[in-house]
Amino acid sequence: MPSGGIHAPRAGRNESEADEGEPSCRRTAVDYAADRGPHEGSIEATGGKVSATLRFDNIGKVFPGVRALDGISFDVHAGQVHGLMGENGAGKSTLLKILGGEYQPDSGRVLIDGNEVHFASAGASIAAGIAVIHQELQYVPDLTVSENLLLGRLPNTIGFVKKTDAKRYVREQLKAMGVDLDPNAKLRKLSIAQRQMVEICKALMRNARVIALDEPTSSLSHRETEVLFKLVRDLRADNRALIYISHRMDEIYQLCDACTIFRDGRKVASHPTLEGVSRDTIVSEMVGREISDIYGYRPRELGEVRFSAKNIEGHPLAEPASFNVRRGEIVGFFGLVGAGRSELMHLVYGDDPKKGGDLVLDGKPIKVKSAGEAIRQGIVLCPEDRKEEGIVAIASVAENINISCRRHYLKAGVFLDRKKEAETADRFIKLLKIKTPSRRQKIRFLSGGNQQKAILSRWLAEPDLKVVILDEPTRGIDVGAKHEIYNVIYQLAERGCAIVMISSELPEVLGVSDRIVVMRQGRISGELPRGAATEQSVLGLALPKSSSTAQAA
Repeated sequence: MPSGGIHAPRAGRNESEADEGEPSCRRTAVDYAADRGPHEGSIEATGGKVSATLRFDNIGKVFPGVRALDGISFDVHAGQVHGLMGENGAGKSTLLKILGGEYQPDSGRVLIDGNEVHFASAGASIAAGIAVIHQELQYVPDLTVSENLLLGRLPNTIGFVKKTDAKRYVREQLKAMGVDLDPNAKLRKLSIAQRQMVEICKALMRNARVIALDEPTSSLSHRETEVLFKLVRDLRADNRALIYISHRMDEIYQLCDACTIFRDGRKVASHPTLEGVSRDTIVSEMVGREISDIYGYRPRELGEVRFSAKNIEGHPLAEPASFNVRRGEIVGFFGLVGAGRSELMHLVYGDDPKKGGDLVLDGKPIKVKSAGEAIRQGIVLCPEDRKEEGIVAIASVAENINISCRRHYLKAGVFLDRKKEAETADRFIKLLKIKTPSRRQKIRFLSGGNQQKAILSRWLAEPDLKVVILDEPTRGIDVGAKHEIYNVIYQLAERGCAIVMISSELPEVLGVSDRIVVMRQGRISGELPRGAATEQSVLGLALPKSSSTAQAA
């Protein structure tokens, strides 16, 4: 492997399998990570072999009211990155959960090197040399980076671990992978992008034969994405078999050797090579129709200034920030990861305490010290991390959509109008094409993208909207759903709402916004009207002046 490639510890047996009479002596984390015996089916147990051909043969899976997978068959070869594309709810993540041992298929077989395999648990899949990196991050927030990376790899019987050795080992692994993370940092304190890198590193440290990545770059900056791409290419050169799920067409064409398209739980196309396959072809296969202009910008007449934020101060802004939004206007906020866009909006929204500044709505000063006060004023914020900050997993799709606006459905101020609640849920399920058997389905059974659309609906369902702040509204959402969400944004603007849209996708900001505000290192560095905004002009305002090598998010 070339220098700087993947250097992973050998897989090991569970310490619970050790002889009962084994002496209890002090050993280091490096000892445990490096010399534990092989699991059955692991790389060491198969003579160090890392190449594998993975085959899905007629896989079927049914959930209550939903056929998630129907006769899925395709191969992934060793030394190949195989792209998997499809709309939200097409069945991509379900297939990975079968590969990872979280779900059992109702029909069909999974084969590795021609041998049928059965994974009764996630642990069995890991032991067989499978690593699945899910879109939904799986970490322990109150543990450090080091502890999360070594979780499950340290002794689980009597034994001691030197923390200094564990941290040194993790630091060496992160350096080898080109990842800049502090091993001592608590996961809770890290950004979403940093947490995602921890999950990726955890899987890569297992030295897996088959690696599946589900939307791995959805929260990563450009620099972090390039680090990940190098890791993937190194793994391919090392003859691993890789599955790569992404809604970002550029990534599929950059990384993948082959591509399979899912729609409604079925395989609709498989391309052994992407050479000569157009993007329009893949989009049409995904959505079953042609989308000529995904952004579909709709010009509209803008009114007077509806919302102003003046001299907003607070952590981590480097200086007071001011901006305004007119009636019917969509203002896009762009910047590098860490520029302060989301933080500024959380200060405005009352989620975080402001040190100073004024807000004006429809020409009148307002006070907003909490999210509840903001909502009562007609201001809503749809957060970036919708799963952690928004989803009520045990509730239904309808309950999740209506949770913020139930006060509008009260009869005589006491009784809930269930009919109106149902009508609202059905309207947004249809509008955003949320794939669910019914409004009563528990939201935890929906795909990640459909959960996002349901939570986005929650804020769009608010009847008295005046200001809408959308933080990464299409992150992790497929191309067809993006088109639908853009149409909803335009409808809100046409109603006279003032729209703020934070996005790390520059083409999206350019395609949807009437005006673009750019932030850099905790301050607003400039703004551009739609007609004057280009990739070059926006990036010129976003990149740090002291560095010509900084990369956009």
